[in-house]
Amino acid sequence: MNNSLTWVDFYMELADKLRTFYQDRKALIEKVKQVYEIVPMPLPTLEKDNEIEDIDPFTVFGTFNKGITDANRSILLRGYAQVLGLQKEVPSTFAGVPVLNNQKATFYNFKGDREERDIDKLWDVFLAAMDYAQAQSNENRARLVSCFDAAAQIKGVKWNLTMALFWIRPYEYLNLDGRSRWFITLPDRMPKSFVEQAGKLTQMPSGEEYLSLTEAAKEALQTSNYPYNDFPELSYYAWDVSQRVNEEKRAQQVQPQRNNVGEGLADRDVDIVHYWLYSPGDNACMWDEFREAGIMAIRWGEIGDLREFSSKEEMKARMKACLDPTLSYKNAAHATWQFVNEMKPGDVVFVKKGLHSIVGRGIVTSDYEYDEDRGDAYKHIRKVNWTHNGTWEHPGQAVMKTLTDVTAYPDYVKTLCSYFADEDQDDEEAPSTPFPVYTKEDFLQEVYMNKEQYDTLAGLLRRKRNLILQGAPGVGKTYAAQRLAYSLMGVKDKSRVAMVQFHQNYGYEDFVMGFRPDPDGAGFKLREGPFYKFCKAAEIDNDNDYFFIIDEINRGNLSKIFGELFMMIEKDKRGNKLQLLYADEMFSIPENVYIIGTMNTADRSLALIDYALRRRFAFFEMQPAFENEQFKTSVEEKHNEKYSNLIRVVKGLNRAISDDAALGRGFCIGHSYFCTTEMVDDAWLRSVVEYELVPLLQEYWFDDLQTVSQWALKLNEAIR
Repeated sequence: MNNSLTWVDFYMELADKLRTFYQDRKALIEKVKQVYEIVPMPLPTLEKDNEIEDIDPFTVFGTFNKGITDANRSILLRGYAQVLGLQKEVPSTFAGVPVLNNQKATFYNFKGDREERDIDKLWDVFLAAMDYAQAQSNENRARLVSCFDAAAQIKGVKWNLTMALFWIRPYEYLNLDGRSRWFITLPDRMPKSFVEQAGKLTQMPSGEEYLSLTEAAKEALQTSNYPYNDFPELSYYAWDVSQRVNEEKRAQQVQPQRNNVGEGLADRDVDIVHYWLYSPGDNACMWDEFREAGIMAIRWGEIGDLREFSSKEEMKARMKACLDPTLSYKNAAHATWQFVNEMKPGDVVFVKKGLHSIVGRGIVTSDYEYDEDRGDAYKHIRKVNWTHNGTWEHPGQAVMKTLTDVTAYPDYVKTLCSYFADEDQDDEEAPSTPFPVYTKEDFLQEVYMNKEQYDTLAGLLRRKRNLILQGAPGVGKTYAAQRLAYSLMGVKDKSRVAMVQFHQNYGYEDFVMGFRPDPDGAGFKLREGPFYKFCKAAEIDNDNDYFFIIDEINRGNLSKIFGELFMMIEKDKRGNKLQLLYADEMFSIPENVYIIGTMNTADRSLALIDYALRRRFAFFEMQPAFENEQFKTSVEEKHNEKYSNLIRVVKGLNRAISDDAALGRGFCIGHSYFCTTEMVDDAWLRSVVEYELVPLLQEYWFDDLQTVSQWALKLNEAIR
């Protein structure tokens, strides 16, 4: 068995044990509480005020199959093994195990929000799945289909039901979490017949459809030549590929990504190459040894395996305890954290010696390893394919750190990469990379719009080429812009989306090109701006669409920023060439470039948009989405009465703002103030009211303190 799949036997034994509590669930509740007393860890919220009266077996699995560290998962499972008398080895790695969102780790809703038989339905499908896994008779199949369909109707129970069945019997039931759905619908990952049967998997299947798909997947794995032969291996492989994203194809990549602007808005599952500057010991004293061994290593081995730490603060504390309590270890903890959590296979490493020399380059080829048998402090290790060894002059003075992520400095990275380019290869191609699929359905799941609004929005951008999302603060304009781009591309291809933010001092020299001080101190140098580079990238890839996002577009002087290109952004002027101001070049904006701007309609400090801009852009107004069905569902799933009360008051507040002649609907409060992945508790609610909403009202009604006081009182009463 793959060493990463040792969890399988333990999970199956736990499922067998949980079955014995079907008729005595109060005893099971006491066992769960006992686990958390032994660990010890705080008991997660499993009911209102944690007055637990009933529980289902999937929720028990959910207590440890959520966003916590592997170390803490192992600790919890050791507690379950002790309390329940389990004999199988407690796993320490969980690669490929699907996990729940921490905000919804129970499979049932809390008292008052769930139907009478919801927990019974979860037990029914659990028992039916266990029986069908043991004896696949027609009778057991029909029973499982019926129970599956009933459980799937429970509010909040969707794809996580397939995850739960996979937990209890990993070899028998197909996991359909988001990562696995993406992976198994790729033609080169499963047979064509299976991919056609599965479709795009945008809707939760019925029980019959799920079992048919499971059977087809099992047959495909058994009869086809894939590196995965069963469902645990398939789930592991989907996880591994999503982490590496075609590591082998990009292993020889030397050119930096074109666009690193805007990372983090919708890119959590978009794998990009990072570039690191690395020092192998003082003055590269360990370089020869590490190069020969095909590794890179960093110090501070005394603190132990870095995977045991859940934060940099924990690393700092251990360093002080093990090394020198008088030092802060700020830089050291940052390096160890990045080395274990942020660096990944496929990343490029440049090796520095002192402050002025580069002595090598390589590609990371492994995950983090801890070598406790090494006789020195360099116990934290990754394997590296060292591609170059020599001496190159570092551009300027290098940073004095062991490890530095330099990805955010594209010009600097480009200079370093140029040292190692193949002189005999004039036109090097970047390796092809598979990107996560992103569809209209994905957009509608993440952005609170309905299908009609999305179709209108997408149609405007396709027709006009230039679009501005305008609206009140907090309606999710920037959030929606990047997701709109990805949905129109069909994939999350980060290289085809760029983002900048305009401000009052932003100019043509920043945006298109201009003369800037040379870092080497040799006067001024002509530098290309992000829009120029983006258009050049789109020009040679005209079969694909490119999206340039301008946040806060009305904060800049558009005619000053675009200069002679202001006319060229019009759809019917695309492709026409114009002489650039600072370069001897005839330049055009390609037809496959789409521009999306965002504009806050509640900012009094900004002048009205001039007619020249309005003629070149379509305008789409985004409204607060409190009436959106998905938003309402998300509110219900928080199970917090104060949170719901606050939103009801804000909806009334928005009506007052809309009716105010001095304000209007452009000043309404948006729904994103209430979108959070944090635990919604009293402290969170007070913070939103006191430090976000009330200061906003003080700005709106700066000359009407009585109105501010009235609404501040209503907001505070809602959360009291």
